[in-house]
Amino acid sequence: MIGVAILGTGDIANTHIEAYQKLAPRCEIRALVDVNRQKAEEKKQKYGLLCDVYTDYHDLLGCEDIQLVSICLPPSLHCQTSVDFLLAGKNVLCEKPMAPTLKECDEMLAAAKKGGAKLAAIAQNRFKQDVMRTKQLLDSGKLGKPLFAQANSLWWRGDHYYDLVWRGTWEKEGGGCTFIHAVHHIDLFLWLMGGVQSVQAMVANQNHSGSEVEDVSISTIRFQNGAVGSLVSSLLHHGEKQNIIIDTENASIEIPHQLAVSRQLENGYPVPDDTACAALEAAFNALPQLPYVEHCGQIENMLSAIEQGTEPLVTGEDGRRTVEFIAGVYQSAFLGQTVQFPMTQADPFYTKEGILEHAVRFHEKRKSVESFADLGISVGGTL
Repeated sequence: MIGVAILGTGDIANTHIEAYQKLAPRCEIRALVDVNRQKAEEKKQKYGLLCDVYTDYHDLLGCEDIQLVSICLPPSLHCQTSVDFLLAGKNVLCEKPMAPTLKECDEMLAAAKKGGAKLAAIAQNRFKQDVMRTKQLLDSGKLGKPLFAQANSLWWRGDHYYDLVWRGTWEKEGGGCTFIHAVHHIDLFLWLMGGVQSVQAMVANQNHSGSEVEDVSISTIRFQNGAVGSLVSSLLHHGEKQNIIIDTENASIEIPHQLAVSRQLENGYPVPDDTACAALEAAFNALPQLPYVEHCGQIENMLSAIEQGTEPLVTGEDGRRTVEFIAGVYQSAFLGQTVQFPMTQADPFYTKEGILEHAVRFHEKRKSVESFADLGISVGGTL
């Protein structure tokens, strides 16, 4: 049985706890860690956990009963805590985004290698039925060459969202909607489409006057496979409609799932090709069902990787790749340039110091509360 510690007992910890409980007896939550002991004790009671509560995670570094740590802390704390556990030989499953900077991601990867431990970054949307089948259908070659891809990471958050002490500043949160929210769709975009060659972007803050960071960004992308694409991230969209569209040589496929196939008339105008579409739908529906989905699916995959000595589906390198793209978006937007990949240590947005020097503070953060009531959170819209 794999012993688990959960570091940070805010809202997202609920999702981790529920997943680990569903996957018993392969795993057991043996420790909750939070600087606010009362908060951790309340979480323990809420879920009926038979675990210890700690206020200092260092107390667990030498604990032989812990083999896996879920990092559920604000992004600015991901790097140091992950590094400490990885160097202690503990496997780490880190919430998104993996870290605020590429420099910190590289420190985490180096610690995993040195400590001989596994590092995975949360990207739970890969573990949705339609998403996994879309990836498999693309990889099968049945859709043909990807030509154009579009992602709409559209969310809505009110002003109070940025009242939480660590949100809404470049120093503590590391970015706005591109970094905290679109990270889901960026991971999928890169996973489905492959590596990025270049990005050109703009960012703005349109409706969150208590936040330094952006609430909308627009990026145009050239992928290494020759395809082009666009990504919009926003906290302004009532309804939180989210989708990914990929146009290929043979069809257009969307998440949430839709398939369309056209054939041309003599004059070049389209008519539906129902036969070809039905064949692709049949191939899509024949792909296997996932036994577990979303966070539970990813946590099950991590448990299997530990048990079998394999790599998880979402590795630390995958988490870094997403952070690299976001760093490129910010560097492009704030320096007015097209950013080429891969980025290097010479890029100004590789480090926190470079980001703090060059990022625009759209507004002054006005409020800072330590925590919110446990009212639940949104971890995704219609995707």
